Amino acid sequence: MFVSTAYAQTAAPAAGGADMIVQFLPLILIFVVFYFLLIRPQQKKMKEHKGMLEAIRRGDRVVTGGGIIGTVTKVGPEDELQVEIAENVRVRVVRSTVNLVLAKTEPAGKSGTGGGTGGTPAPAPATTAEGEKAGEAKVAGRK
Repeated sequence: MFVSTAYAQTAAPAAGGADMIVQFLPLILIFVVFYFLLIRPQQKKMKEHKGMLEAIRRGDRVVTGGGIIGTVTKVGPEDELQVEIAENVRVRVVRSTVNLVLAKTEPAGKSGTGGGTGGTPAPAPATTAEGEKAGEAKVAGRK
C-alpha cells in the first residue's frame, strides 16, 4: 500500500572532546584576530589620551571636540578648564572634550633660564602667523 514502515533511527555517536574543539576553533581564531587588530590598539589609544588629558597645564594650546583652538588659562578644581580662544574671550570646557594638545609648556621648575619663580608656569612659546597656520593645517589634516 501507500504507507511505508517507519523504523527508529539509531542513536548518533557521542561527540568527542576533540571534535568540539575543531568546531569552535574558527570562532576562537576570529576573536584572537579582533583582539589584536581592534581591541588592543583602541585600549592603547584610550590610555594615551587619558594620560594627555591628565597632563594638561596652564599655557598649553589645545583643540576641543568642537574644533575650537585656544590656550588653557586656568585648570579648574574638578574636570574643568578655562580656555582663552581670543583676546579676553574665555570659555569653560570639560577636560574630556579636549581632543589634542598642540603645544605644551615647560614646567616652571625645569626651564633652563633659572629666572622663573616656582609658582608660575613658563610662558607659552611665541608663535608666528605661519607657524600658527601650519599648526591649524595639521589639525585639519592638511599639509
